Amino acid sequence: MFGLSELAIILIVVIAVLAAKKLPELARSAGRSARILKAEAKTTNEDSGPSSRT
Repeated sequence: MFGLSELAIILIVVIAVLAAKKLPELARSAGRSARILKAEAKTTNEDSGPSSRT
């Protein structure tokens, strides 16, 4: 029978193989979210104007 450490290694490998199909989609989604956040932060800074900065 398998021990706990062997089962953990097998589980990690199975999860990595199954998740590999989703990695490109997750990376695209993260990049899109970062661009949106950056654009919103830039818009917020432009809207507040230089008079509100100290």
